[in-house]
Amino acid sequence: MTIHLKTANVVGFHPVAGEIMERAQTVAAVAAQWADEVDRDGRFPAEAMAAAREQGLLGLMAPRSLGGEEASVSQIAEVCYTLGRACASTAMIYAMHQVKVACVVRHGLGDAWQETFIRRLIAEQLLVASSTTEGQGGGNIRSSEAPIERDGDRVSLERAASVISYGEAADAIVSTARRDADAGASDQILAVFLKADYSLERTLEWDTLGMRGTCSAGFTLRAQGDASQILAEPYETIHAQTMVPCAHLMWGGTWAGIAAGAVERARKYLRKAVRGGAGELPPGAAHYTKATSSLRNLRALLCASLDRYAALQGDGAALSSVGFQTEISLLKVEASELAVATVLHALRACGLSGYRNDTDVSIGRALRDVLSSPIMINNDRILAGLGAAAVMADAPATLRG
Repeated sequence: MTIHLKTANVVGFHPVAGEIMERAQTVAAVAAQWADEVDRDGRFPAEAMAAAREQGLLGLMAPRSLGGEEASVSQIAEVCYTLGRACASTAMIYAMHQVKVACVVRHGLGDAWQETFIRRLIAEQLLVASSTTEGQGGGNIRSSEAPIERDGDRVSLERAASVISYGEAADAIVSTARRDADAGASDQILAVFLKADYSLERTLEWDTLGMRGTCSAGFTLRAQGDASQILAEPYETIHAQTMVPCAHLMWGGTWAGIAAGAVERARKYLRKAVRGGAGELPPGAAHYTKATSSLRNLRALLCASLDRYAALQGDGAALSSVGFQTEISLLKVEASELAVATVLHALRACGLSGYRNDTDVSIGRALRDVLSSPIMINNDRILAGLGAAAVMADAPATLRG
């Protein structure tokens, strides 16, 4: 396998975006070729992820000092958008991987074990999975049941992970846990375990409406490692400053990509219909206008949020503030709802041709995949959690206030 670890010839934090996008488009072309089979068989998109490895896309966010390219969160979100247009499962796997990489890169630099892991991730293009959902708590990732057990410099963990997306295909798992047996459920740590450190016993299958290729089965995770594999910063900090913002921004990029792919199919359908109908637009054309408008709003929302996060990245207090946490949580709700609305309008623009599974303008897979977006970290849970903060906040006194 050839790994292309290209370093951009620019001064500053960002590599040349176009060069990264060329590589992303190469991967997207492979993903598109296999997307229907991945969805039909509910299998891991092995071909697309092999292409991502060949293009060196898995370690983009790491600093150049460790062999990475220091790609920004905005650039990663663009890659997610590009992949989402081709295969939702591939894009979501890539997004979830990069969220974990972002956590280790932001909060693990300066630690010898974590830096060695980052170097290995880049050199071997390791795929990193996440274990943050557990037992009856489900999507409440700020609560852990299983504790880290310590024996000198060694640690162990056994947790009932209700979901570990692409767990069996991953090369490492980043997991939350209670700090120790006496800690409260919200006193958490984040640990990195390599494949040799853990075993997975499947407890729940993954037979779903959409996002079938993420293979998000449930497992009992049993892991052992060195204490140095636990990130030094408490998970509370990692969660607020990196985990939540990166997840919502990168997932949002994926959902926007799914929506854009559906809009493009609707456009294709309408152009064919006009050519075959003496220049007359079909009845569903108005929904195409609504789809493009909804997609425009979704992209604008994500871009504004990406810019906001970039502006605050060096300010831990601002990132942890109630105001920013509310904004970034509502981004997830709004982006997912806009993505669903966009795909539904695209479907209605195509009519029966979009509803069918056997046409080149079928919207079925996009709709099934995007319907996962309000459910991942359920929107109702987010809105209920933000209710008290929303009541305490004043309505803005000015337009730009």
